[in-house]
Amino acid sequence: MVFSVRKNKEDEVASSILAEGSIFLPMLQKISQELKAKIQQFPASDKILFNNKLIEINQDHFEPIPEKSSPKSIAFLDGGQAEILSAGNFCLSFIRVGALVYANNKKIQDYQHEFYLLTTAKYENDEFSYEATIYPLQGEKLIAEQDLTLSSTDPTIKTGLERASISQVSNIARRFAELALAATISADIILLDGTLDPAYRNEEKYLSRLSEKVCALAKSSSLFTASGNSPVVLLNKLHQAGCWSYFVEHQTYFVKLHEKSKHIFRFTGNKEFLPHLAENSRDALFLGYPYGLMAVDKFARVSNEERKSLRMNFLLKAENKEIAEYLSATNAHDILDNLG
Repeated sequence: MVFSVRKNKEDEVASSILAEGSIFLPMLQKISQELKAKIQQFPASDKILFNNKLIEINQDHFEPIPEKSSPKSIAFLDGGQAEILSAGNFCLSFIRVGALVYANNKKIQDYQHEFYLLTTAKYENDEFSYEATIYPLQGEKLIAEQDLTLSSTDPTIKTGLERASISQVSNIARRFAELALAATISADIILLDGTLDPAYRNEEKYLSRLSEKVCALAKSSSLFTASGNSPVVLLNKLHQAGCWSYFVEHQTYFVKLHEKSKHIFRFTGNKEFLPHLAENSRDALFLGYPYGLMAVDKFARVSNEERKSLRMNFLLKAENKEIAEYLSATNAHDILDNLG
């Protein structure tokens, strides 16, 4: 009987989807036709908009990535975080940064640093600011707490006209911790997931400590061409054969790290490192993307199970009942999500 009831519900859901599809399908077809027409209008020659400058796309900027000449150790670095508790006036997060060092595609060493971050709001001089306290699980603090003291209206973190969410400080702390860890690692090449562009206040302080061994690979790019096209798609059409790099400006390249890959990434750093990254990008799970970055993503990630466990261990303590009262004021979205 339970099975038949469940089956009836599944049939109702399927019927609902079909009914909605019959309503929305013509509109989706119209949207797809208009989008394809827009794509077909993009010119074959274009310019990349980079750092507020238009850079002509030039075939001479394509270079093949050669085979590596000698073995080098590569450290792959990434971070993860989980929001344990969050109210409008405080946020408790758990942050983990880690690095895996490979030589000849074999792991030879790992680094890991974990800490809690408590961010609180403070009203002073007619504005709200955020202050952070770091609680490392091992060793000393990687980053300075004062670098995380920011106005809630700081232009590097606010969204539109609204003051920045207090949870934004956790994103900044994770980024700073990744950069701080990169400055301590011993390897021939140190590869970060992302870019080396400063986005937050005080970030340049940590970027300035990095050696020339540090480089970065971004999975996605927000760059545009002058016509509004994606430079990644355009460059892939212009040059499809082999592994290659395309020079944009001062140690910034678009790269294709495997000849059979469909993915183009943005690379920042010394292009002499590219043969070694290409040699590490042969895993069929994500062809053309360094295996080390996939491995360190898993190594540093804070899973949902970890987040739930940390949250429950905190909230189930009787002495924390007063803190839990603040969460009820902000968890309306969680309630609706659970209902859905």
